[in-house]
Amino acid sequence: MKAVVGDTVIAEAPEEDLIKIEGNWYFPPSSVKSEFLSTSPTPYTCPWKGQCQYFTVSVDGQKLQDRAWSYPTPYPTAFERVGKDFSNYVAFWKEVQVVA
Repeated sequence: MKAVVGDTVIAEAPEEDLIKIEGNWYFPPSSVKSEFLSTSPTPYTCPWKGQCQYFTVSVDGQKLQDRAWSYPTPYPTAFERVGKDFSNYVAFWKEVQVVA
């Protein structure tokens, strides 16, 4: 699967390496091209996953605020709910399309 903005691939990994949580595909950290992401100051804490880190996605001069996010240190109970450790896995939305 790939996360793309237009023709630019932001992340790519086999589907079996991704984790689906609440309808969003989370990519393993090693599959994400970090040069397209910069840390966003937007704060958010999920009641069951923990503190979220948002990222701005930058492609070809276009800055897409908060279009990617991860959970660096999820709550231990979240691992039980998801069935896997998803620490630092990255999800995308809106203009960043996840395609097979």
